[in-house]
Amino acid sequence: MAKPQEQVTAALEGGGKTSYEKWVESEGIPIIKTFFVEDIRKVKLEPWDRTGGTGAFLMMEGAGQVNNCYISEIAPGKSLKPQRHLYEETIYVVSGQGAATVWNDPKKKQTFEWQTGSMFSPPINANYQLFNGSGSEPARYLAVTTAPTMINLLHNLDFIFNNDFAFTDRFDARDEYFSGKGTHYAGEYDGFKFAGNVWETNFVPDVRSFKLMEYSVRGAGGRNIKFELSENTTACHISEFPVGTYKKGHRHGPGAHVIILGGEGYSLIWPDGSPIKRYDWHEGSMVVPPDRWWHQHFNSGAKPARYLALRAFGSKKFRGVSPKYKGTIDRRQGGDQIEYDDEDPIVRQMFEEALAKHGLTTQMADHYKKSA
Repeated sequence: MAKPQEQVTAALEGGGKTSYEKWVESEGIPIIKTFFVEDIRKVKLEPWDRTGGTGAFLMMEGAGQVNNCYISEIAPGKSLKPQRHLYEETIYVVSGQGAATVWNDPKKKQTFEWQTGSMFSPPINANYQLFNGSGSEPARYLAVTTAPTMINLLHNLDFIFNNDFAFTDRFDARDEYFSGKGTHYAGEYDGFKFAGNVWETNFVPDVRSFKLMEYSVRGAGGRNIKFELSENTTACHISEFPVGTYKKGHRHGPGAHVIILGGEGYSLIWPDGSPIKRYDWHEGSMVVPPDRWWHQHFNSGAKPARYLALRAFGSKKFRGVSPKYKGTIDRRQGGDQIEYDDEDPIVRQMFEEALAKHGLTTQMADHYKKSA
């Protein structure tokens, strides 16, 4: 039997991989390690035996192994194999149409239809199966999950994927569970004061057209909605900001997968004390800012810019899972937001140059005054 030190040495020589990394490699699909995806609609996928479709993992550097991302396709007229797993998952439909069936008890299955732009979350450890509703076109979706956290914590795949415990507090198979009806939280819930832009639901028919609410704290005349899905500890939100504007710089924890739903622009991302890096985006792009890195989003195109952010551990209902960040408080007061009058002058210069290339002019004058 190998001595403890020999075992440690062998593990280190083997790369010292986490349980999650070992599982990802065993799945047999492409693993794309990246910081920015230019277009999620064009990522190359390969056959995925476990699911019966095709797929690829996007191991975004900014996720920090608190959550992960993968893209999958369902062939025309086909379905994926039934799945069940002890981690949370949020699905965004990139293209196509189809249906999903979810159940704990096979006699009480819930089925609902989805389309391009839909978003939903199969409740944790419930059985679910996805079907392509088109006989001629594939259906592609992107999913963000807490698999890294759960697999690294438990490091037992049989327990993760073959656990028959039913979380009836999360999924009770009641009628219209996935109807798309929701509850708007404003004021106070369980001792927490909401800003009035929280919507609880289990299915969003189309995130591209969902009505947003005013969200002035990030500047730029932006609008926003935060979702609570399927009693998850994870969260997601949609933000949109007008032509000729940009949002205030800010930072938070890892795992916010920012998917561009519409518009054209760029993001600036940088850690304290390092040069600013720019990433140009358009519909279909995705970027994930790393833990505690400053980042800022700019609309340099001719129509409003809208994005969907799928986050790790950001639920407003189930708090305390992740550190609390002061994302809307001025950094000069110990917070995690950069006010317009405190940003590097190169930020405004770069923005005005980007607008000029499109024959546009800045609409930020009034916003600068409000920040000063």
